[in-house]
Amino acid sequence: MEDVLHALAEYVALGVNLLAILAIACGAIQGAIGLSRLLLFGGTEDELGPVWLSLGRWLVAGLSFQLAADIVETTIAPDWNDIGKLAAVAALRTLLNFFLDRDMDGLRERAERRAEARLGPREPAETQEVS
Repeated sequence: MEDVLHALAEYVALGVNLLAILAIACGAIQGAIGLSRLLLFGGTEDELGPVWLSLGRWLVAGLSFQLAADIVETTIAPDWNDIGKLAAVAALRTLLNFFLDRDMDGLRERAERRAEARLGPREPAETQEVS
């Protein structure tokens, strides 16, 4: 029974690693297309942000799948090397998420400021008095 469980865990880890590779490859292809479009047709720095953020999201997805695969592999034969690898992937994913979220907030704020500059300041919603 234990051998079956180990074999199953190996296949699950292999499949999840394949998903990680596919996610990273999709992000790289999408990023290359977006960057090429900007370079060939003259894009602005503001248009580069969404391309970069999209790539970052795909990388986070890939790292998440790798973390899941490492967790499955660690449950099979946990040694210090596997635990160290798991800790490194978890730390990288956490740092990437932190900086990606910070950059997304910055891009969102800049987009709101540009829209406000074009349209003028938004009026606060009128408050209705209760009689």
